[in-house]
Amino acid sequence: MTYKSGPHFLQIPGPSHVPGRILHAIGQPTIDHRGPEFQKLANEVLAKVKPIFKTECPVVIFPSSGTGAWEAALVNTMNPGDRVLMFETGQFSTLWSELATRVGLKPEVIPGDWRHGVDAAAIEERLKADKAHEIKGVCVVHNETSTGVTSNIRAVRKAIDAAKHPALLLVDTISGLGSADYRHDEWGADVTISGSQKGLMLPPGLSFNAVGPKALKASEKATINRSYWDWQHQIGMNKDGWFPYTPATNLLYGLKEACDMMMEEGLENVFARHDRWAEATRRAVKTWGLEVLCQNADEYSPVLTAVLMPDGHDADKYREVVLDKFDMSLGSGLGKVKGKVFRIGHLGYFNDLMLMGTLSGVEMGLAVAGVPHKKGGAQAAMEYLTGNA
Repeated sequence: MTYKSGPHFLQIPGPSHVPGRILHAIGQPTIDHRGPEFQKLANEVLAKVKPIFKTECPVVIFPSSGTGAWEAALVNTMNPGDRVLMFETGQFSTLWSELATRVGLKPEVIPGDWRHGVDAAAIEERLKADKAHEIKGVCVVHNETSTGVTSNIRAVRKAIDAAKHPALLLVDTISGLGSADYRHDEWGADVTISGSQKGLMLPPGLSFNAVGPKALKASEKATINRSYWDWQHQIGMNKDGWFPYTPATNLLYGLKEACDMMMEEGLENVFARHDRWAEATRRAVKTWGLEVLCQNADEYSPVLTAVLMPDGHDADKYREVVLDKFDMSLGSGLGKVKGKVFRIGHLGYFNDLMLMGTLSGVEMGLAVAGVPHKKGGAQAAMEYLTGNA
């Protein structure tokens, strides 16, 4: 039987669901990217995206995945052989450090256990020991998509300042932006990195660098070869509403619509509903007798919940059962936690009924797959949602 009735439940932590308003916007006829209609669109989008980052700084938009924005942030601010301090919070912090090596940098990674966020005290200690200021950048992940852990960026900024160190602060909030509270200016990030396919509710294809003044100044002297990723060229053309290459015109239509939707709702309301769904999900996990991967309640992610499987049970085999029986995709475990966890996405274009369908599917899957658990997790989530409407 190839036909499956009803919609597929895409409950991975990104790419997330794309709402009809955004699909309609993207579906508009393609326009001349050198004409006045595009210039108007570009000026609107470049202005509307700033409040999402909570910044007055330039936001550079690339047609790329978040990986491209990682690279852009590094090659615009660093010189060949520079040392960058990175903190291991999961698979994506690890991949970023590997990319840093490939572009000619020397990453120094503070190891982590993948169950906690960035240890700001450890960063402060290392920077204080760097008397010669050989470390040029501190790179951290705000919301680690592989583990469901959200780090305290304000604390990292304070640690750098307490160490009296000139290193730049580069922050990846690819999965956090638009779902978890993030404040580029207030928290003192020098570069913020993000992507379109998570909280912004767009398809994959756009990435972002919010660029603070200290980072922009560093880019004037950075000597790593770059062309496509060059901030200076792009920011210069953006001032007049142009891009130095063929932009992803239709995705920019979608981005404009996404920004409008989020500001109509109000960012604080957006963050509140994500927190509420995350709490309901964790209550379901606790009722099932399973364990959330994140161990610090202050670091629980509002974007996703990573759930540990009981010993002797493979998370990927469980996910296969859920996909086959209930047509629902759950996020896989990545890197060190492959086969050990599954991830429930609860972000973006989402509501209470979608969450209840998701958690019911998870609970039915546990039963069909023979995973030891207690019943009633979906019920516990429903009671929390109805009691906190």
